[in-house]
Amino acid sequence: MTHRPGALEVIEANVDPGSWQSWDVPVVPVDRDPEYEKALFKARERSGTDEAVVTGRARIGGHDVALVVSEFRFLGGSIGRDAAERIVTAVRRATAERLPLIAAPSSGGTRMQEGTPAFVTMVDISRAVVEHKAAGLPYLVYLRHPTTGGVFASWGSLGHVTVAEPGALVGFLGPSVYEALNGRPFPDGVQVAENLVAKGVIDAVVTADQLADVAPRALTLLAGPLVRATDVTLDTAVVALARDPWDSIRLSRHPDRPGVRELLRVGAGDVVALSGTGAGEPGQGMVCALASFQGVACVVIGQDRRAQAREGPLGPGDLRAARRGMRLAQQLGRPLVCVVDTPGAELSAEAEERALAGEIARCLADLVQLTVPSVSVLLGEGCGGGALALLPSRARIAAEHAWLAPLPPEGASVILHGSTRLAADMARRQRVGSHELLTDGVVQAVVPEPVPAHENPEDFCRRVSAAIGAQLLQQLTAHRQRS
Repeated sequence: MTHRPGALEVIEANVDPGSWQSWDVPVVPVDRDPEYEKALFKARERSGTDEAVVTGRARIGGHDVALVVSEFRFLGGSIGRDAAERIVTAVRRATAERLPLIAAPSSGGTRMQEGTPAFVTMVDISRAVVEHKAAGLPYLVYLRHPTTGGVFASWGSLGHVTVAEPGALVGFLGPSVYEALNGRPFPDGVQVAENLVAKGVIDAVVTADQLADVAPRALTLLAGPLVRATDVTLDTAVVALARDPWDSIRLSRHPDRPGVRELLRVGAGDVVALSGTGAGEPGQGMVCALASFQGVACVVIGQDRRAQAREGPLGPGDLRAARRGMRLAQQLGRPLVCVVDTPGAELSAEAEERALAGEIARCLADLVQLTVPSVSVLLGEGCGGGALALLPSRARIAAEHAWLAPLPPEGASVILHGSTRLAADMARRQRVGSHELLTDGVVQAVVPEPVPAHENPEDFCRRVSAAIGAQLLQQLTAHRQRS
């Protein structure tokens, strides 16, 4: 049987030695049903804690954090009024002390012995978490086995970043309750952490001893200094050579042209990948991650051209995943980097019914309202509304062989000439290439490609990374000068 560490074991395994300070005050006994009192007494003996949660302050990887950790051996980690009051007190103290908050629930939900009065405390906990996030403070969640019911449906699902224990049972409905009510077992494999990552509900699976590695990396990007040591020069804008845009279009479609994942692997540091929308859509055609470019911490949303070719065109779920990244950047005051690289959005009845046009519009609206620094990068293909959705950042740059058009040139040729034979001519007439985009003010800088990107992908990614870092630094410097 797999050993599932208790609250104190999770704390000991992850915090910096000697840094743990408990915030818990002893629970004051009140008159309760004798059978319930007996159960509480046994729970204290079994768990070694006086309630189903342990709270306090510590350092993890040198970062000061507040912790709320469930103890499942205490009545299944269920939340009664005393446990809820302890959580609310800890969250509010973390907010007052400007501490990032890490919650590690393991709970069956509301404590049935206390019923509705305990049930409604989930509202109080959620309110405290929302206030913490509204203060611009990170909230990380580590879902442990099992996390179900009202805990998962409240403070367990509000994290900026949410990871889970391998194989953990995570879900709203307890499977034993489902079977008792319906006379048949709940389908296997649905409420398993790994499945929820694949479905875009949570971000990753992390073992208990790996939390001490993942949490500091996330906190460095979400709460650390915006800029660390960097030697980037600010002037990366060049005058793009006048090229035949049709040649660039063909090069942008080369199967080996590096995309957003290569850019993150080669050109970015401290990458922490996120998964989908966090609301049950995997967003496979859109990468969302925390990262840094040239020492500037940021949130990255990027269209994954290869995933779109493999899994299907850019759809509404991909755009909702992008909007999650936009919200994260705005909430925590982190710069946003948008990578455009798509042959076009999904054209289907399903996409229409799932509000594709509305999601493009909402991406545009969200981006133009951002108050944080932002950079859009035309990396390769930039076709149609799917590309436009990630374009309106404060600064826009393009790779030399990137392009932007309302339709593929073949489609534009069909509309105007009834066939694709004049696609190259349409590309020239529509001013889609990087030279024209720079001349027309659509982009402010062009990243040179001394050779096509697929011939030297690492050099290309480093060049793009330097251009991103320079644009972010320029905006941050301007902001400091204004304030």
